[in-house]
Amino acid sequence: MNMAALSALQPVGVVGAGAMGAGIAQVAALAGHPVRLFDLRADAARQAVDSQRAQLAQLAGKGRLDAALAEAASARLSAVSELAELAGCALVIEAIVEQLEAKQALFSQLEAIVGDDALLASNTSSISLTAIAAPLTRPQRLAGLHFFNPAPRMALVEVIAGLATAPEVIDTLMATARAWGKTPVRAKSTPGFIVNRVARPYYAEALRLAQEGAASPATLDALLREAGGFRMGPFELMDMIGHDVNFAVTSSVWRGYFHDPRFLPSLMQQDLVEAGFLGRKRGRGFYDYRDGAAMPQADSAPPLPPPAQLAVCGDSPAARALAARLHAHGVVFATLPSPDGRVAQADDAVLFVTDGRSASQRAADLALPNLLLIDLALDYHLASRLAAAAADGCAPAARDAGLGLLQAAGLAVSLLDDAPGLVVMRTVAMLANEAADAVHQGVCSAADADAAMQLGVNYPRGPLAWAEQIGLAQVRQVLAHLAACYGEDRYRISPRLQRAALTGRILHD
Repeated sequence: MNMAALSALQPVGVVGAGAMGAGIAQVAALAGHPVRLFDLRADAARQAVDSQRAQLAQLAGKGRLDAALAEAASARLSAVSELAELAGCALVIEAIVEQLEAKQALFSQLEAIVGDDALLASNTSSISLTAIAAPLTRPQRLAGLHFFNPAPRMALVEVIAGLATAPEVIDTLMATARAWGKTPVRAKSTPGFIVNRVARPYYAEALRLAQEGAASPATLDALLREAGGFRMGPFELMDMIGHDVNFAVTSSVWRGYFHDPRFLPSLMQQDLVEAGFLGRKRGRGFYDYRDGAAMPQADSAPPLPPPAQLAVCGDSPAARALAARLHAHGVVFATLPSPDGRVAQADDAVLFVTDGRSASQRAADLALPNLLLIDLALDYHLASRLAAAAADGCAPAARDAGLGLLQAAGLAVSLLDDAPGLVVMRTVAMLANEAADAVHQGVCSAADADAAMQLGVNYPRGPLAWAEQIGLAQVRQVLAHLAACYGEDRYRISPRLQRAALTGRILHD
């Protein structure tokens, strides 16, 4: 088998004419391949070809695609009515229902139809490639080729090796995906592969915070957008995906890892599924999308006067950004050293960036009752909102002074119940921890983990690069404090992250 990309002259077959299969067919046709699309449903393949041709014409009409290229790609698309018509294809990609038995049966049929050198690929998002290939006579030629929806627009493709997959098959599929204009990443066939595994904490930590009453879904969404830099908050994203789908993926990964508590499904989300509140498609989820329903707003502290005495402490990224923002707003402040990690003082209040402890725990440890914590931000200079929490013993006047300082710097402040790790910090720490464990277990490289999360789910920064920017020792500390607070294995530290933090190495070594 050749390790180079498939020649554009070689036909590609696609089985399954749903949105994903049709999109993959368009991608292959634009790359120059004759494409044969098959579906068991009568006329589905023909309708999908007509739809893709219309999309290509529309793109050309808007000037987003060369007209000649669109016309040529349209001519390469064809619908076939029999599976046997895929004989002669150099690659056949399956995009059918997510059921192991159905995929095994299909590939057993295809194996008897295609040539000896043909490659077989599944677009599965969650099923073991090892299991799919098990009944085949030549399982070494089957791999995963997981596109993300919509396939023509999303750059990422996970190229997944099952236990029997030949290395040269992975090499050929990697090269072919690049030739198709995609960014492929290598993954070992494990539950969730890269994206659906590493992304679990983005939903899980938000669901836990909401279930514990730390903040409302609207507030948590706003914080992860406006402070974390994520395109969508987890609750609006789950509503868009559909809670039946999102809950099923989480449950599948949880079962796949033998009930590892890191992937424990949420009772809150299970309730939505049982109620039929599946998100946008049903009109109700965490938000109400029915006609006339008002979208809830994030909770923000009411406007407060700036403190009479104000100081920025130390030279941490948060302190530097706070000083720059206060200066830009014409606020006069003092600068002081930071012997204990504090970033600011406001009258009697002392402000720290969260290290995974609750504000009350840190106040007790430091004997500073008027202590407030602030959350991580992707960029403290650009963030428009920040989470804060006050220790239970903090005097109301001191709390208001701390919040007034942040407002004076131009920040909307969401005051949370005293949740350890707050929102963005605990989320990023858990994402980085899961990515580090995927690398540690040989699922993928550090570079591919970061690329997958940025390109597959639009994260503002790869979680491992983000952890390195925060400081691995700090991320390790956050996780250790979360583990101590909750007493759960969910927050155990990845050995890969642990070693890197202790030795001062970076995760990308």
